[in-house]
Amino acid sequence: MSKSFEVFTHVALAIDPIHVGTGGARLGRVDNTIVRDPVTCVPKIPGSSLAGVYRAYTAMEKNKYPGCAGLGQRRSDGTVGHCGSPDCSVCTVFGFARGASGGFAGLASFCDAHVLLFPVPTRKGPFWVTSPIALRSARETENIVQNQDLDGITLYCEKEDRALNLGWLMLPVKRYEKWQPLEKALEALNVPGYIRQRVGVLSDTLFGHVVNSNLEVRTSVAIDPETGAAEEQALFTYEALPRGTVLVWEVTCRNPAHFKVGGEEISAVKTPEDVHNRVQLAHPYLEHLGVGGMGTRGMGRLRVLYSGPAKPWEPTPDGGEPRNERKS
Repeated sequence: MSKSFEVFTHVALAIDPIHVGTGGARLGRVDNTIVRDPVTCVPKIPGSSLAGVYRAYTAMEKNKYPGCAGLGQRRSDGTVGHCGSPDCSVCTVFGFARGASGGFAGLASFCDAHVLLFPVPTRKGPFWVTSPIALRSARETENIVQNQDLDGITLYCEKEDRALNLGWLMLPVKRYEKWQPLEKALEALNVPGYIRQRVGVLSDTLFGHVVNSNLEVRTSVAIDPETGAAEEQALFTYEALPRGTVLVWEVTCRNPAHFKVGGEEISAVKTPEDVHNRVQLAHPYLEHLGVGGMGTRGMGRLRVLYSGPAKPWEPTPDGGEPRNERKS
């Protein structure tokens, strides 16, 4: 029997700062904040943001933009958005809406993109930090580092060294005994060598504080078109994930053989691998057109480093059952 679904891991490098805003301003250090995980308070890119840009860019590649990339509802001028055809690789992969007449959920599901490696300034130049909770975002790096092996106030690296500053915070540096498996896992995910050589591991307690203390914050102001100078009371600030952040997310691709569109067999794609191949068409556009807001201000570009089948979940360290088992 064919698989019901296949899961694919995606790892990407921010080549610009990335701003995915919360949708409004608030009182505080920064006016326009970015989306954060509600538990860890570490910034992330919601799966809905990824799904939207993936759909738009795939539609561009398949010459179905803007029709199959929009909301899909019938417009006031009578034109129709999504074609909803079983032979359309955009509508079948990403779904479509047809109001009261129903729609199709789509064959590709996007998880949130989480921070895997985060760059911080040090006296030795940029350094990338991670933690057990960050490494659990990818199946390939899960369970390699455990919190019980870490001191809450120490930076663990490949080699022992003198104290190193992470932005404003000075920490002792110790050698991590299980470094080799982490190095191999990051290499398998195509993380560049210049990053792998400068990686440090923090406890989960410290990781969120270091990330939020080293986000990029920019200041902008509206320009008065009559004077060409800054407009009064129009100053605002916004934050972003810095350039060099490594993000990871998963895409679950369902088997088209198990679904029908309008009572017809799906002909645009035949297997979960076909679904993923259509998703990957958006990757060159991500690198040039980006994701999130402030795209006209030098933000958003994301270079995909790795895109392939996800490693099956492994048993938990305490010997329990795997969290998830893929069944055929």
